[in-house]
Amino acid sequence: MVEPTTPPFYLEHGGKVLGSAIDKYCYLNMRALPPFFEHKHRIVYSATENVNELSEINHPSVRETLRHQQIDYGVSIHHDADIPARSGMGSSSAFTVGLLNSLKAREGRRMTKADLTMQAIHIEQKMIGEDVGSQDQTFAAFGGLNLIEFLQSGEIVVNPVICIGSS
Repeated sequence: MVEPTTPPFYLEHGGKVLGSAIDKYCYLNMRALPPFFEHKHRIVYSATENVNELSEINHPSVRETLRHQQIDYGVSIHHDADIPARSGMGSSSAFTVGLLNSLKAREGRRMTKADLTMQAIHIEQKMIGEDVGSQDQTFAAFGGLNLIEFLQSGEIVVNPVICIGSS
């Protein structure tokens, strides 16, 4: 299990956020890349990267997620999204969560939403060094409408909010 990596503010004061995921998506097509190419890894997003070493990958989330998961085989990753990067809508966290989920699915394994959250937070905050909170990764992993509590212990508690409409 990855240690919680919440920013120091949460560890001192705790916190809560109410919010929801939206119906916009991050599409990832990931597969093992056969060894017949001149490159080991192919990453396609707003740019195309054909590289042989993880250290050559410019996309920080791809590079650090592959390192984190200790991927030693070649991969082809194609990304398309409904929302552009740097929009302030959590698209980078949705990408990291989706890539983690894809890599585990390729192994025939499923990750819990909590594990997806904590590993995405670790990758973005500790490995990439992004100055980001923890809510975007949580919303991307859990989806829906939630009350998220950031405890001083570093634990993140997600409580779904159920809305009952009237007829």
